[in-house]
Amino acid sequence: MWQYGFGIPDELFIRGSVPMTKQEIRVLSLSKMRLKSDSIVWDIGAGTGSVSVEAAVYCREGRVFAIEKNPEAIKLLKENRKAFEVKNMEIVCGQAPDALSNLPCPDSIFIGGTGDFTEEILETAAERLTPYGIIVANAIAIDTLCSLQGFFKVRCWERDITLANISTSKQVKGKTMMFAHNPIYIFAARKPEDSKKAEEPLYE
Repeated sequence: MWQYGFGIPDELFIRGSVPMTKQEIRVLSLSKMRLKSDSIVWDIGAGTGSVSVEAAVYCREGRVFAIEKNPEAIKLLKENRKAFEVKNMEIVCGQAPDALSNLPCPDSIFIGGTGDFTEEILETAAERLTPYGIIVANAIAIDTLCSLQGFFKVRCWERDITLANISTSKQVKGKTMMFAHNPIYIFAARKPEDSKKAEEPLYE
């Protein structure tokens, strides 16, 4: 099992053509999830499994459910689970939200992809999440961010949005140059108790 905390280098994951949440965005997203050692985590649209693996490493006494429908991604999930020896990471094959029906209620949810079922997945995630639990979603398009903001605003969930503009270095002809990645919105929302707004601030 990985021993060095958040930020597993991307090159250590077994990868194919399936999208993967990159190291820097992954670290920020996981920090927003406020994981505990015994957290129950859903990773919806798990892809390669980078978020699932890191969450499973941190939540050693908890359980992480990687939900994925893509056969190639499921194969990679199994390979990365084995490579990092995360026995508390369970792979759920199927399309959300239907694939979520028999899972235990989560304390934290990461949404990496929803396909054509965004509204249905958000409805199920919001209903099943435990009180004061947190949902984190990554978005490249402003349209997706607006959908997330609108969905949780009308439900009076406390929200936090971070726009991450990441550049990383590469060696080019003996010189160090910075190359920019796509800006990513990191959206976090915390579920209030019952229908009331949570009293504590999500992020001070």
